[in-house]
Amino acid sequence: MRALIAMVAAIVMVASACSGDASPAAPYSTQSAALGQSLSILGWNISVSNLRFDADYVLVDVDARPSKEGAPRAEPGNIRFGLYGALAHPIEANALGGCKDVTSLAVQPLSTPTADRMSGTLCLGPQRDQSQVRGVYVYSPRERIPDTVAAYPAAFPVGLLPTNENDTGLVLKTTSIDAFRADGAQLDPSAMGDPTAFSGNGYMLLGLEIAGLAARYRDDSARRGGPMMVLAAPTLPPPGLSHACDVYGASVLVLPDASRDAVQVRASLCTQGDINAALLYATVSMVGTHAGLWTTK
Repeated sequence: MRALIAMVAAIVMVASACSGDASPAAPYSTQSAALGQSLSILGWNISVSNLRFDADYVLVDVDARPSKEGAPRAEPGNIRFGLYGALAHPIEANALGGCKDVTSLAVQPLSTPTADRMSGTLCLGPQRDQSQVRGVYVYSPRERIPDTVAAYPAAFPVGLLPTNENDTGLVLKTTSIDAFRADGAQLDPSAMGDPTAFSGNGYMLLGLEIAGLAARYRDDSARRGGPMMVLAAPTLPPPGLSHACDVYGASVLVLPDASRDAVQVRASLCTQGDINAALLYATVSMVGTHAGLWTTK
C-alpha cells in the first residue's frame, strides 16, 4: 500500500511539473509562446520581449533571425504585428516603420541591420487601456493558406454587402465608407454622375465589422491550420496617398481574445491607387494564414 501511494504521488508531481512547463494554449490555431520566448514563424525565429507602456503606446523588443539558412522567408516589409486582448478595435503596425509617428519616445525602432536580422523596438498604439493587452501577434498579409480565399466587391458608395457566413464561418459587412481624391478632396455619392470625378489617383477608407460564433471560428481555424485575415485591395506601400492609409493599413488579422464567446471585430482598412480601381473596383478578401502569438503570464 505504501508503495502504491508513493507511486501515485510521484505521478501527480510529474504531471504537475509538466503542466507548469507547458506552452500557453494557442487560440484559433496560432503558434503560441510566452513573451520572451522565440517562435519559428514565416521563415524566421522571432523573439518578442519586454512588453511595456509609454506615452499611450505599447512597446516591445523584437529580435529575429532566419529559422533556416537558404530557406524561403517573409520579407521584413511584409510582416505585421498587432496587439492581442480584449481591445475595442484591432491595433497593428508594420514591422518596419511602426515607430515613425512616435516622436516623443527615445527608442531604437525595429530595423534590418543586415539582410538576415531584424532587431529593435516596435511601437503599437495608441492604446490607453493597458489592462486589456494580453500579448502581441505576428503575421504576413502575403502568407496565405491554399484554398481558403473568399473575395467580395466593395465599390463606392455602397461598400461591401453582408457576406454569407457559410463562405468562411464569419460575416463581414461595411459600417462606413469614405472616398477621396489623391489631393484629399472628399467625394460624395453625387460624384457618380460626374465623368471627371474619377480620374487620377484616390483612396477609400472602409469601416468593417467581422462577426461570428467563437466556437465555430475555433473549429474552422483548426481545420484550416490558422486564423483568417481580412485584406483590402488595391493598395500601395507606405507612405501611400494618405497618412490615414498608413495608419489603417490594408489588412487585419481576425484574432479576438480567446475568452470571448463571439467574434466581434471592428476594423478600418484602406484601398488606394488608381481612383477607379481603388473606389469602383475594390475588393475585400478573407484568407486563412499562419500567425504567431506571444502572451503575458
